[in-house]
Amino acid sequence: MPRQPRLDAPGLLQHVMARGIERKEIFKDDEDRSDFLDRLGIILEETRTQCFAWALIPNHFHLLLRTGATTPLSKVMRRLMTGYAVSFNKRHRRTGHLFQNRYKSVVCEEDPYMLELMRYIHLNPLRARLVKSLEELDVYPWTGHSTILGNAKNPFSVYLAGTERAHTILLAEKTVEDVLIQFGNKRSEARSRYRSFVKDGIKQGTRPELQGGGLVRSAGGEKQGLLGRPKGEREQADERILGSGCFVTHVLNQTGHVGQVQAQQSLQTLCTRVAASFGIDVKDLRSASKKRVVSRAKSVFSYIAVTKMGYTGREVGRYLNIRGYSAIRRAAHGKEIVDKHSQIVE
Repeated sequence: MPRQPRLDAPGLLQHVMARGIERKEIFKDDEDRSDFLDRLGIILEETRTQCFAWALIPNHFHLLLRTGATTPLSKVMRRLMTGYAVSFNKRHRRTGHLFQNRYKSVVCEEDPYMLELMRYIHLNPLRARLVKSLEELDVYPWTGHSTILGNAKNPFSVYLAGTERAHTILLAEKTVEDVLIQFGNKRSEARSRYRSFVKDGIKQGTRPELQGGGLVRSAGGEKQGLLGRPKGEREQADERILGSGCFVTHVLNQTGHVGQVQAQQSLQTLCTRVAASFGIDVKDLRSASKKRVVSRAKSVFSYIAVTKMGYTGREVGRYLNIRGYSAIRRAAHGKEIVDKHSQIVE
């Protein structure tokens, strides 16, 4: 399936991740980590992008960013990753790509996911066994957790000390305040409650529902995430978005991609219509059944979806749980069936 375009608009909260090529290290020592954070700090200031959580793991990183009014996330990440890769290669006398493919970003609904994602990101060093306990994490310098607790200087303002950019310290501190205010009005009390919140997350494990986007990982993964949700909301899902059905629709409208939700619903409508025409169940049409009537129905479905509705073979194949090139072959055969039974496409 071709990669979908990223979703971006001013003010969106995005969970950003990137890994080293072949899962190799992108941070070999503290000098690398400091270089990365220095670059990130400068870019955050210049683009007015807020960073609410971050974690540097030897072979990948996590960021929780809210984009500014004028600079898209793609520009922020291009500057960060390209500049860092050049510096890393020069310092370690290597050539070639440093990162595995492009970065991954998931648009996140702030309520209720912002705090959950902060906790998930800040616990990464503990899950990766870079620290042995929460007490060690409290003072670990390569994640935002220690900064929120006041146990480490904010890395996004250290480099500004004594320079004309001192106002960025206020912006960074404001971000910390934005986090703490959600746990209490008094700073000491808020930090204590925040730490308890993080501690409670340790027993929750890897939280796979926070690693991807959308409901049921956008209708493509485990269904536990949909339990208790209205049936109509289940269709409003996108693998690039983590949030409720209403939020998915809002983001797609805001970013000009609403047609993708409508497209999913169109395939569902076509699936229902074709299945009814052949007297089979919808689940049979999307199954691995080899029955002749099911194969013929798949061929007709593929033909209409590709030639009449403009879907690619890969998209149709994914929907029917078959290989993309098989969907193209089925589409060709489907034309013969439709020619004989025109009422199917009326």
